[in-house]
Amino acid sequence: MMYDHAEDKPVLVLDDGQCWTLLGNSRHGRIATAFDGQPGITPVNHGVSNGKLYLRSAAGSKLAGLTVNPHVAFEADGILSDEAWSVIVHGTARVLETDAEILAARASGVDPWVQTLKDFWVEITPTSISGRHFILGRQPEQLDEH
Repeated sequence: MMYDHAEDKPVLVLDDGQCWTLLGNSRHGRIATAFDGQPGITPVNHGVSNGKLYLRSAAGSKLAGLTVNPHVAFEADGILSDEAWSVIVHGTARVLETDAEILAARASGVDPWVQTLKDFWVEITPTSISGRHFILGRQPEQLDEH
């Protein structure tokens, strides 16, 4: 197991440090934006550096959404045969503009998987982070008392 759980507790609330470690070891997640009154969720590759998340984007609805409404959510998770985890970040996103900002973002190690041009660098500054670790197994059924 990645983490020790109290006996008979299949869900463990992770602390901030554990959440950042998991994000740092993961390279993919989902960013949630709201644009034109509609929510959107997009899979992205990400990097972590100095308490911030970084991603690259092409022009499109994801970039437009976070430009108009910078309040975003980001989620990453991992699933193994007998355990799983999920980390959620709420924060503010902005498109990086200066060479110094982009150089710092490159240090995060973000590396898109899809071979398309992604000219824009995005930084997410967290306002909150939370995570859970799960021991997988069958759901206990309630007894029918009727």
